[in-house]
Amino acid sequence: MRAPTVLLVDDHALFRAGVRSELGDKVVVVGEADEVEAAVELATERLPDVVLLDVHLPGGGGRAVVEGVRRAPSTEHVRFLALSVSDAPEDVISVIRAGARGYVTKTISGPELVEAVVRVAGGDAVFSPRLAGFVLDAFASMAPAESSEMARRGVDPELDQLTPREREVLRLIARGYSYKELAAELSISVKTVESHVSAVLRKLQLSTRHQLSRWASERRLD
Repeated sequence: MRAPTVLLVDDHALFRAGVRSELGDKVVVVGEADEVEAAVELATERLPDVVLLDVHLPGGGGRAVVEGVRRAPSTEHVRFLALSVSDAPEDVISVIRAGARGYVTKTISGPELVEAVVRVAGGDAVFSPRLAGFVLDAFASMAPAESSEMARRGVDPELDQLTPREREVLRLIARGYSYKELAAELSISVKTVESHVSAVLRKLQLSTRHQLSRWASERRLD
């Protein structure tokens, strides 16, 4: 599989160097920018798979980068992942409304960041778990047209806080698999299945497997 191309946007050179090092050879960094105008210019010129950007930047912030790139022609496939020290609801909601497909905080580990970039490049939306509630609030407060646009982009903040393995477990539960059958299907132990289910229940704030099955069925995950 081709490594995704990434544009790094942050106004701290030392931080960009650290991120580049953490990403390693799992992605191809096609450029760096430290302010809005340069970021928009580079993104529209080099058309990366993912623009990895801070939300606080000279010249207008991360939202301005997203909006500037989206206005340019031939940028439909460019996706945006916010990487910020801020976990303020207004920052999260602002950049997601603008069109970013995810938001993670700078406490994320290197491997988790690589996974987030790859998932966003592949079309997923990714959020740090504790931020998903902010995005749900954004949905609730949106006008119908805005909410429809986010749905069109495939943003489901509850589902997107789950890891790929947790989603796999959830789909099989929705199909009626027992823990034993699920363990055999995924070649993992029943104890590991139970651990994944517990994590999913906690993240979705559900209490029972029945509630979990109904939640998955409502989203047609089966």
